[in-house]
Amino acid sequence: MTELTQREEYNLKRTLKELDGLKGRHTELISLYVPPDKQISEVTAYLKNELSQSSNIKSKTTRKNVMGAIESIMSRLKAFKEVPETGIAFFVGTITLGPNQTKMIANLIQPPQPLSTFLYRCDSSFYLDPLKEQLSKKPVYGLLLIDRRECTIGKLQGGTVETIDYLTSRVPGKHGRGGQSQHRFERLIEIAAHEWFVKCGGKASEIFLDGEVKGVLVGGPGPTKEYFTEGNYLDYQVAQKVIGSFDTGYTDEYGLKELVQVASRSLENLELAKEKRLMDRFLKEVRKDKGLVVYGLKSIRSALAEGKIDILLISEEMHGYFLTVKCNQCGSMQETITKSSDLDNFSLDCKKCDGEGTMVIQEKKDLIDELADLAEKFNTEIEFISPATEEGETLVQTFGGIVGILRYR
Repeated sequence: MTELTQREEYNLKRTLKELDGLKGRHTELISLYVPPDKQISEVTAYLKNELSQSSNIKSKTTRKNVMGAIESIMSRLKAFKEVPETGIAFFVGTITLGPNQTKMIANLIQPPQPLSTFLYRCDSSFYLDPLKEQLSKKPVYGLLLIDRRECTIGKLQGGTVETIDYLTSRVPGKHGRGGQSQHRFERLIEIAAHEWFVKCGGKASEIFLDGEVKGVLVGGPGPTKEYFTEGNYLDYQVAQKVIGSFDTGYTDEYGLKELVQVASRSLENLELAKEKRLMDRFLKEVRKDKGLVVYGLKSIRSALAEGKIDILLISEEMHGYFLTVKCNQCGSMQETITKSSDLDNFSLDCKKCDGEGTMVIQEKKDLIDELADLAEKFNTEIEFISPATEEGETLVQTFGGIVGILRYR
């Protein structure tokens, strides 16, 4: 499996979103998935057969477009001696831009995880499910809350906390017995507690042994959680995944969210916690009179170019372009920013011509690529924020989807 950087993951998501919005007039868009164990010669032979079959398509236009797409893929395959380690996916075909307007596009993607099956599909839209499923697989963490009264078991994936099971115990509480009775009752309590821990450990192990759990967080009030984790009550395979134990005031469903929040202070790799901490830091600076923050695309671009930004926070929903445009009337040039991804319908009047001239796109660069390139020059950290969380929603609705935390004022 190829471990994607945040920027690579964002770019792949953006590409899939763009491909998802493309349509062909008929079944003219080809999706081809080639797994790593497939030979290039086998794929070429398959495509030659499809090329032969497509010559029977009745519509002259559709026949021409399909055959052109297949030939395009075959031409690109010649650049490969063998299939990459995770496979390769081709998306090629003639898309519809508007009435009587079409365009041939070709996109090649190397999946982050190995493809398992060979798939060829010719349709009016691209088939993207295999790649979408790969991107949706976020790390899963096991959550376990325990004391002598109750136990709650859950999972954390991305920004979602899920309660799996809730157990209550019959371990006796404190007693007022004295003498020999005191020792006997204490012994009975410890036996009951041991049986309770065995039950909880067995249930948690059953849930966390499914292979998808990357790590386990254990929480609860007092020293019970440490006693539990050190007492070999968990299956050894699950015990090896325990990241740490954390103090929480609750051991019920509410405690699961508390556990994630408490663990965030020491676990940098928890995506949800990291996003929350960064956004909390940004909002804290916003509330100050002259906080170390910047927002607004032009201000952010300027601050990046001067090396002022320490951390750049970008919503995964953010998209758009930096454009260099030229007036078709007076020839004046200018730069502009658009958040729209639909450049085919881009329109801007020339201010120098008092609206008589129209600005025509001369050069375009993806908004995030432009900002990321500037950030890399000054070692500015970039973090992509999920729009699914409350913090991610605030970033989009209040600040336009992109903000910066400054190194200095």
